[in-house]
Formats: sequence, C-alpha cells, structure tokens
Amino acid sequence: MPLHSSLMRGLAIAAATGALLTSAALAPAVADDGGGDAGAGISRHDGGVRSDQGDPGDRGDRGDRGDRGDRGDHSGSRRYRGVVTARGGVWLRDRPDRGSRRIRFVERGEVVSIFCKVSGQNVRGNPLWYLLTDGTWAWGAARYIDTIGPAPRWC
Repeated sequence: MPLHSSLMRGLAIAAATGALLTSAALAPAVADDGGGDAGAGISRHDGGVRSDQGDPGDRGDRGDRGDRGDRGDHSGSRRYRGVVTARGGVWLRDRPDRGSRRIRFVERGEVVSIFCKVSGQNVRGNPLWYLLTDGTWAWGAARYIDTIGPAPRWC
C-alpha cells in the first residue's frame, strides 16, 4: 500500500505541474496589459501586399545584442521601449518565428512597449525576438526594432 499511495501522489504532482506549465506558456498569448487598443488583434491594414519583415534592402540596426546574463528575478512590471526601423513597417506574430500567424502590423517609426526578449528564428542575422505589449501581446523580430534605453530582460 505505501508504494501505491506514493506512486499516486507522484502522478498527481506531475499532472498538476504539467497543467501549471501549460497555462503559464499560454498566458502571454491571451493576456491583455490594458493598453486599450480598440482593434486589438486586428491589423490596421486590410489590403495590398506587405513584405513579411520589412524591405529586403533595409539595412537598419540589428536590434538588441544586449547582456545575455540577465536571468534573475523578473517579478517587476518594468516595460522597455523600442522603435520600429523596418522600411515599410513590420508584422507582429503569435510566436517568435516568421511562419507563425500575423497578429497586427506596426508602421516604421512607431514606438512599441517591450515586455521581454527570447531567442527565436534568425531574421537577417539576428535571432532575438521581443514580446510586445501594446494592447495585444505579440512577437516582433528584434532585427527591425531598435531599443530605446536599456536592453529588455530575458523572458
């Protein structure tokens, strides 16, 4: 009997941990920071053909190459800022890769709120992606977003 109850307790803990990790992974995709974008989740452009990630001739900055050692306490709600540098603007996505679903479009020069950064699909030499929190939570390639001030923390 002690082995059976110990095994059941272990399975229950494993199931609870899996459920918690799943909900934590999905939270940024469904959360709203209260930024109040009336068209949250909807592109501001409804026609024409747009490039996926800026103009191919755009040399722009390579985005944040900041400190990779920042993996400490992230309980603060500090937001970082950046400005879109892609000629023609950039699409924000639901995952940090160019094959994921488009969430909304951001024009060149627009200032965005950055929550954190991750390493994702390499975009023209830069593997970093920023999780943006402007009304909808979406990912933008760091290749086309220059940070304003300190480099964002790691997610």
